Amino acid sequence: MYQSQPLGIYGVPMDLGQNRRGVDMGPSAVRYAGLKVRLERLGWTVRDHGNLIVPILEEVPDNELYDGYPVHHISAVAQVARQVYDSTRASIAAGEISIFLGGDHSIALGSTAGALHRSDRVGVLWVDAHADFNSPETSPSGNLHGMVVRCLMGQGPPELSVGHRSLRADQVVMIGIRDLDRREREDLRNSGITVLTMRDIDENGIGDVIQAALRSLGNVDVIHLSFDMDSLDPTVAPGVGTPVAGGLSYREAHLLMEMLADDGRVKSVDIVETNPILDVSNRTAEVAVEMAASLFGQRII
Repeated sequence: MYQSQPLGIYGVPMDLGQNRRGVDMGPSAVRYAGLKVRLERLGWTVRDHGNLIVPILEEVPDNELYDGYPVHHISAVAQVARQVYDSTRASIAAGEISIFLGGDHSIALGSTAGALHRSDRVGVLWVDAHADFNSPETSPSGNLHGMVVRCLMGQGPPELSVGHRSLRADQVVMIGIRDLDRREREDLRNSGITVLTMRDIDENGIGDVIQAALRSLGNVDVIHLSFDMDSLDPTVAPGVGTPVAGGLSYREAHLLMEMLADDGRVKSVDIVETNPILDVSNRTAEVAVEMAASLFGQRII
């Protein structure tokens, strides 16, 4: 099963895509919570490649413009996204399953693009409270972590189009969505993306929703999982920059990871938006480690 491949851990300590300081310490927090040791106990060979180099927020241009709309730190985020893209491709070439620790969700510009480089039979599972489907025109904040999916589809600033394949609507499924901006909601409805909201989970149960997501991705060979810790309810994961009440429970998130492990197609993962400054005794990072363990083979029995 999974253990036939090594796992590669890559830290991306970036806080350039949002406006809450502290998320750049997320990779350190998750490592401190014991990610490598936990995965090794499950029988994995784990290679920690350290952190990518990320510019310091105070040293990069802030209010850059795209079509006259302010977007924060485009150039610096693009620089990091290209590094993440290159690291993803190197990880694939080395035969690894890659784990990217954020940092804010804009790191997924590079990791998702790198995963898409494999072939046109790659799917993306976007687990998040937010759809990250704003454009510079519709974003209330100008923060790039809320525009990632739109950019991956080739509908954002050209500097942020990394790699040679754009994400298609039929390649992505979103789970746990519950907080959308008005224009973003309209655009998402018209996008063709499969969106499974918290209402869907409430009405149908998490097991049926996960099965629906996997059916929607039934024609892909490989899945890239982009997991935002704010997909969890704040009572479970308090250390995130944009908490939204009514999220996934601890067991719902575990079942998601267990069913993805059974499915066996996840070959790259983002774990993003852990902010230890806003956390309680590193609890959110510890939950992140628990989720990774379930994804990579931990079982109840």
